[in-house]
Amino acid sequence: MTITTKPVFSYHDDAEKFIAARPDLVLIRPMIAGGYINLVLKLQRAGITVVSLQPRTVDEMYSYWKKLGMLTGKESQADEMIKTFHAGLKRIDLLIQDIPPSKKKKVYFEAIHSKMKTFSPSSIAIFALKSAGGINVAQDAQARRETNIAAYGKERILSHAEEIEIYLAQRGPMNHAKISRIKEEGGFSAIKAVKEGKVYIIDEKIVSRPTMRLLDGIYEIGRILYPARFNDINPFKDR
Repeated sequence: MTITTKPVFSYHDDAEKFIAARPDLVLIRPMIAGGYINLVLKLQRAGITVVSLQPRTVDEMYSYWKKLGMLTGKESQADEMIKTFHAGLKRIDLLIQDIPPSKKKKVYFEAIHSKMKTFSPSSIAIFALKSAGGINVAQDAQARRETNIAAYGKERILSHAEEIEIYLAQRGPMNHAKISRIKEEGGFSAIKAVKEGKVYIIDEKIVSRPTMRLLDGIYEIGRILYPARFNDINPFKDR
């Protein structure tokens, strides 16, 4: 059974569904721990260990993987995963190391379109962008409420209109991104990337989640920014 065929559980489900599966451990995020206390209490009363974890930076992601290794008795596998990830980053760096800073693509990375939000500079998504050789135009964005998301506002986005060579938006539950919606947004016709048709959507699962698929996300961003360099490259080659 692969990860894609395993049963799916949600914090919207009844506690009985979790209990019936007889897990030794349930991992949740702090948002769930704070907003669904009854679910957590029911699981704990059933003798299930519940652990709340959510890394917000890449350094925290490495610690997160190590903690998962400790919790599941797979510490050596966690260490190996980190080594594999670092090796993947080195292969990426070789593809972009000779690009002069002045030639690197300037990018606005959208997190939530309806609220004009981007990612904080320390977020995993911006790490992916920088690892692919992109320059984040919203470097002054500030995270709020201890999240990776930062309010930016249309006025601030448009202040970078002539700089933005690539407009990148994540698509996921919090942002049902569409290229047409971005292009039709009032005032966005002034953005260089919009004028030149360089607006792209990317799955949040590969740019905002603390998994090995982040390598896929970095390569996907690389293909958007520098297609000739990243063409037909496999991020997991020689694993």
